[in-house]
Amino acid sequence: MSDVINAAVTALNEKMEGGFDGGTAKFVLNGEGSIMVDGDGARAGDEDADVTLTADRDVFEEMLAGELNPTTAFMSGKLSVDGNMGLAMQLGAALS
Repeated sequence: MSDVINAAVTALNEKMEGGFDGGTAKFVLNGEGSIMVDGDGARAGDEDADVTLTADRDVFEEMLAGELNPTTAFMSGKLSVDGNMGLAMQLGAALS
């Protein structure tokens, strides 16, 4: 498993203590792998999800660090969303 994915899983679990109860989301980091987020927290994985968010590694890291708003990333084309947009917005708020 990628060191980038491992670090992202750790960062997501710290940011969202107790997991994410809105549903199941998948972050796809281009060229690195995928992360699943649900009520149990974040983990490496590539399963079906209610919403899939895809971005480059640097965009994802900027969002996690609070340097880039997920909505801004989406509106500028740096983040793509496939699936439940309402869930994506809830997840974006949880990351902020």
